[in-house]
Amino acid sequence: MSELAHLGPVEVFTPRFDASLAFFVDILGMDVVEQAGPSTYLRGWGDYQRWSVKLTARATSGMGVLGLRAWSPEALARRVAAIEAAGLGLGWTDGDLGRGDAYRFTDPDGHVFELYFECERYAAPPHLAPAHKNVPGRFTGRGCAIKRLDHVNLLAADVRANRDFCVDTLGYRLYERIELDDGSEAGAWMSATIAAHELIYTRDAYGASGRLHHVALWVDTREECLRAADIWVDAGIEIEAAPSKHAIAQGFFLYGIEPGGNRVEVTTGGRFVYAPDEPVVVWTEAERAKGQAWGVKTVPSFHTYGTPPVE
Repeated sequence: MSELAHLGPVEVFTPRFDASLAFFVDILGMDVVEQAGPSTYLRGWGDYQRWSVKLTARATSGMGVLGLRAWSPEALARRVAAIEAAGLGLGWTDGDLGRGDAYRFTDPDGHVFELYFECERYAAPPHLAPAHKNVPGRFTGRGCAIKRLDHVNLLAADVRANRDFCVDTLGYRLYERIELDDGSEAGAWMSATIAAHELIYTRDAYGASGRLHHVALWVDTREECLRAADIWVDAGIEIEAAPSKHAIAQGFFLYGIEPGGNRVEVTTGGRFVYAPDEPVVVWTEAERAKGQAWGVKTVPSFHTYGTPPVE
């Protein structure tokens, strides 16, 4: 078992705060939890923590801090010791809204993470209280009706170095990866759970560091992904890749660019890995050239676009 429980929450920077906030609230259907300074805290109706996305006004787009929750205080202490031994620790912070003390660090590419254990569970107000006690909130049905944060894809100058750090130091399981003909690694799909992926690294086409590829938000069915595409078209949201199915990890997807410039995915499905000795799936360059699961070619921008923009 990994000493990490799961990935998230995530902070997203936007240079067009009002337009981005309207996208996340009115179009994606997330709820505002709290406003604090330049940031608004948001949640999907199925997030058990108080929030899963922190939208922050900045001069440019990209990712701020990505949270990781440990299984226990003891697991947190052990992972902090491992991160410090790797020389990538930045030190302790007071945490964030509804979270206890957190340890801040970077991956080899410079993305900023916070590792924590203590956090508040979401307590729904009366108008959002669910009928059943085993779900945190009521299904709102607003916009795309996002349920929860699912995964984050980070761009990296060196995928293998970041993958090794996540597996060896943080304790992630590597489920799938892409190895090119020259032996280099173009992508790595990892998880702390049985889900096919929670944290992904893909190669930055420009060799830049610390950039974001996309943030993925979960809905329960493929039909909801299709409905999200209709909602985006009517709202004038740029669709980068229309709904289809990934070959890697088998997830169903819709990709678009929110008003602040960040790529956002609405996703569902994907394989689950139950076997403790599951072999790592290695995809070749020729196999990836075939496109996605149903033969749909990957759009070129998917390999080149990220945030913040490259100068």
